[in-house]
Amino acid sequence: MDVLSDLLQRAQATDALVRQIIARGPWSVTYADVPSLSVVATLGGSAWLRLDDGVPTMLAAGDIALITGVGSYTIADDPATPAYYVIRGGQKYTIDGDPVEWRGEYLAPRTYGDGLPGATTMVRGAYDLRGDVGRRVLDLLPPLAVVSATPQTGPALDLLTTEIAREEPGQDAVLRRLLDFVLVLALRAWCAESRLPSWYQALTAPGVGDALRHLHEDPAHRWSVAELASKVGLSRATFAARFTKLVGQPPLTYLTAWRMTLAADLLRTTTATIATVAHQVGYEDPFAFSVAFKRTYNESPTTWRRAAAD
Repeated sequence: MDVLSDLLQRAQATDALVRQIIARGPWSVTYADVPSLSVVATLGGSAWLRLDDGVPTMLAAGDIALITGVGSYTIADDPATPAYYVIRGGQKYTIDGDPVEWRGEYLAPRTYGDGLPGATTMVRGAYDLRGDVGRRVLDLLPPLAVVSATPQTGPALDLLTTEIAREEPGQDAVLRRLLDFVLVLALRAWCAESRLPSWYQALTAPGVGDALRHLHEDPAHRWSVAELASKVGLSRATFAARFTKLVGQPPLTYLTAWRMTLAADLLRTTTATIATVAHQVGYEDPFAFSVAFKRTYNESPTTWRRAAAD
């Protein structure tokens, strides 16, 4: 498994919600209590997106917006359109906080709006990326990343549009996979044009990218620099120097940091004993694991787990 796929899978980026909006202006909707990652795509027409009280950004047809780490955002037909509704906890409210029934706005499965000629068509997907691994994915992005329409993203959005209003067995699973596909394409496009963490830039580097893949596929293995160098067909010295230059830290330092990231999520999401968690991330000695964990998080695994549960 490649590193980006591993991160998305371990971050549990699978509990996704997909909805389609078809509305003619004027319209405006604010999403409050938003998840850690939202994917908004304009399929037809255009729209304006504003984070909290920030500067509006235009989304043209085929554009994809990735939104992270914000308290709320507003999508409207025009930046001058006043706020109409707020979506909070799956419930629709007026701007004054009065609940509003969805009746009359349901056009098809997962599709809402008026459906009038000249309407803007948008798809919105939401992910709740969890834990320290999830933060690694989110750290790739600014609060708002807009990916312009490309020959790669267009067909994926067309397929998502076709499938979103269908209601057949397994449809939610299909939509989650398609949204994952759109997300990965958007991440690729954004990362290709942006200043990114050194580890991401190293993914395609000869030797180093393969070594990262080995470390992510089996982080509990007792890796040595010599074994990794042999795996990727480089001398130990050449591999160590190239890895450190491109990733920003030596191979085993990177491995330790990745193991601690995995351990933190295991401590948060499971009831496994400290010894079991230590073994799962490659430590035979729980004491050695505890020392490494405290060096990273400034707390013992037991103390950290208790604080994470509060």
